[in-house]
Amino acid sequence: MTCETGNLGDLGVARVGYGAMKLTGWPRGDRPDRDTALAVLRRAVELGVNHIDTSNYYARDGVSANELIRSALHPYADDLVLVTKVGALVEGPDIMLPPEQHTGLSPDGLRRGIEANLTSLGIDRVDVVNLRMGDRGHGDASIAEPLETLMKLREEGLIRHIGVSNIGLPEFELARSIAPIVCVQNQYNVARRDDDPLIDACTAAGVAYVPFFPIGGGFQPVTAEHLTTVAERHGATVAQVALAWLLARSPNILLIPGTGSLAHLEENIAAGDLTLTPEDLALIG
Repeated sequence: MTCETGNLGDLGVARVGYGAMKLTGWPRGDRPDRDTALAVLRRAVELGVNHIDTSNYYARDGVSANELIRSALHPYADDLVLVTKVGALVEGPDIMLPPEQHTGLSPDGLRRGIEANLTSLGIDRVDVVNLRMGDRGHGDASIAEPLETLMKLREEGLIRHIGVSNIGLPEFELARSIAPIVCVQNQYNVARRDDDPLIDACTAAGVAYVPFFPIGGGFQPVTAEHLTTVAERHGATVAQVALAWLLARSPNILLIPGTGSLAHLEENIAAGDLTLTPEDLALIG
């Protein structure tokens, strides 16, 4: 795979990482069997992935992303960076509760969320914790108080670095006035580019930008046509071109495509070696 690297604070990582949510089928959807899930995680690390994105609440029907990661990879390699997230949800089933019963953004809820991640991953300190905002029923929640709580947990040694997720540019600027933010994790892909100003702000600030749903949930027809044209030029898949486009968009973008398939894992990581030409980028627009 590509040797190109980025940074999460003082932690160097390959620009193509892995997102673990699809291993569990959370909150809904298919998932691989346990043996395949463990094989995917081990193969990802063999291929040079050293940035895995997960969460304690990625769990459904007894299948937990953190437990799979621990079973597959513990004891962890020294350079493996585990990134988790906390927010309104603490446990996976919380998503079925009415919003007023989501306690994860309270000081006690955030502590329980961090401690649950530490226990399930088998670690003493989380490399990076993303504070996820804006979940259903919590769109008006302040980012300030939860960040202050995470800073206290950082002072206790439970967290190494702090990131923010599902935020806009004003919240990013506020967050940076409260805590040393190392990454932003938002939805962004070739078909959804609302975050262009935020990406530029992150680039200027030296903050990593980590898009979730990096190949989207379906492209607009004209965009898909152009991606197909570029993919045919390179003998690549449309998904690989979409990932390569993100890597070309800004040097601070880090990818965490998720999959429960060994074949798709290989394709996703190979996208790190796909270099789009100026002509390709102009066609995609």
